[in-house]
Amino acid sequence: MEKPLGKPAYVEHLYIEPTETAHSEMYLKAIYLLKESNESPAKVTSIAKLLKISAPSVVEMLRRLDKLGFVKYSKRGVILTKKGAGIGRYIVRNTRLVEALMATKFKIPVDERIACGMEHIMTDEFSEALCVLLKHPKLCPHGFNIPIGKC
Repeated sequence: MEKPLGKPAYVEHLYIEPTETAHSEMYLKAIYLLKESNESPAKVTSIAKLLKISAPSVVEMLRRLDKLGFVKYSKRGVILTKKGAGIGRYIVRNTRLVEALMATKFKIPVDERIACGMEHIMTDEFSEALCVLLKHPKLCPHGFNIPIGKC
């Protein structure tokens, strides 16, 4: 028997996250991680190594992020502005919360690809709810501090 044509019973909503946003966030995350490991200002070569891209590509993006007010870039290196640090911190927090979810609740090995994909699309509400669900973990499964959130 064929299904009648017409309105489907369920409509799935599709979303496409702008890749430019996630791309910029990865740079801010990398700089934040370098600062966390006491490299400040962050060196172009260190960022390139973390992101597995060429130094000239890093310089191009840092100039763009500087114009947008996310970083202060000079020949000495790059530091995050308050705006850039907030985003970097938020992305790192999201990553580490997802990693904690995998390890403690799902009891599965941490999959960096999943954590990295989710970190960009999590809302504040989701991030805070996840933190509450996990009972406000202080450390991720790798032993790094999870930045404090609103909860």
